Amino acid sequence: MARVTVEDCIEKVPNRFGLVLLAGHRARAISNGAPLTIDRDNDKNPVVALRELADDAVQPEELKESIVVSLQRVDERNDAEEEAETLALLAEPQHMAMSEQELLRALQSDRDGGQEERY
Repeated sequence: MARVTVEDCIEKVPNRFGLVLLAGHRARAISNGAPLTIDRDNDKNPVVALRELADDAVQPEELKESIVVSLQRVDERNDAEEEAETLALLAEPQHMAMSEQELLRALQSDRDGGQEERY
């Protein structure tokens, strides 16, 4: 294939900044071992990613979804587990002497992953 240009890819992804994000994400995926959908032809990963987008070998919508999934933080606990943890925390004798404000702060800190807001 002839050299890939931005104009070849802009037809598929109209926003140049979005194109850079998608191609960069795909290039990192290739670096991490994702299978190639076209021949490499001695090109580096970013060029392969752009060629894949230009040739419709990789769909931009799939890459967008992949980016969103990679950035999401998933809390795998369900509501019943959280409630059981809260009840266990309240049942401990050391928490009986806590003020309501201290208990609320501890529960919020636990909910936020141990990161208290500091001003």
